[in-house]
Amino acid sequence: MGRLFDSSLKARGQLPRRTAKGSISRSNNVSEWQPSVTRSPGERVTGQYEPKARWLKRSHEDGAMLASACSGAVLLGEAGLLVNCDATIHWGYVATLTHNYPGVRVRVDRSLVLSGEAQRIVMAGGGSSWQDLALYLIARFVGLKEAMEVAKVYMLQWHDMGQQPFASLVSLRQTADVVINKCQHWLAMNYKTHTPVAAMVALSGLPERSFIRRFTKAAGMTPLNYVHALRLEEAKQMLETTDLPIEAVANEVGYEDASFFGRLFRRETSLTPGHYRLRFGSLRRTLEHKHGDMRRS
Repeated sequence: MGRLFDSSLKARGQLPRRTAKGSISRSNNVSEWQPSVTRSPGERVTGQYEPKARWLKRSHEDGAMLASACSGAVLLGEAGLLVNCDATIHWGYVATLTHNYPGVRVRVDRSLVLSGEAQRIVMAGGGSSWQDLALYLIARFVGLKEAMEVAKVYMLQWHDMGQQPFASLVSLRQTADVVINKCQHWLAMNYKTHTPVAAMVALSGLPERSFIRRFTKAAGMTPLNYVHALRLEEAKQMLETTDLPIEAVANEVGYEDASFFGRLFRRETSLTPGHYRLRFGSLRRTLEHKHGDMRRS
């Protein structure tokens, strides 16, 4: 029986047959793994990878299936293959897609997204979600039974929660706006304040509408959403490192209504505070324990 795939690795000097991190193409029973292209999150990339983008577009037009992992979806966008399509990418690179390719609908809540004609574009999100991609490709081209066997042998777990529980809610965007920077620094120490947005407006000396407009432009989110993001990030740390009741955590980060805190937390992370603690608190304790054992040995 012949092989379904013949794999090849294209060296960095063999343009235009090189694409982004995690990009795979398949055409005529040939699969190719293309070496990485590293970009900073949010960086403008339009027009910088034209040879690779042309090759990807031509391959797709010839019937190839394209797959990406992590930041590799950037080159799919550069090839014009994600216009008005759902996509996913590492949560830290969402701004890279949205800033460079406005027509892309980024689904950070999913670890795997299928798009395009006959679903011939498959994208995995960040980190270990490439495992989801591998299992999907095995199931699609070999069979579900074989994919399940691989998952069992290598103890792979499907990331059905998506990327939201792992994503940082606050983008530490630097800004030249001195007034907004001052307010951000103040908020970092005073996010528990009862009315933090009003306090920042007073600190800025700006009319409220002007302040909201300038803050949103500088920080990439409204002042109120920024407050919620800071509070929820602190709540994550407390859930991971303490045994405080959920109500106490809510109060500690500035929420008097624990039920509102719970709904907000689940909306932003896809997990309830209790489930977040169970998943990541136990992980932190295990890692700390292992680290302690290594230091003592």
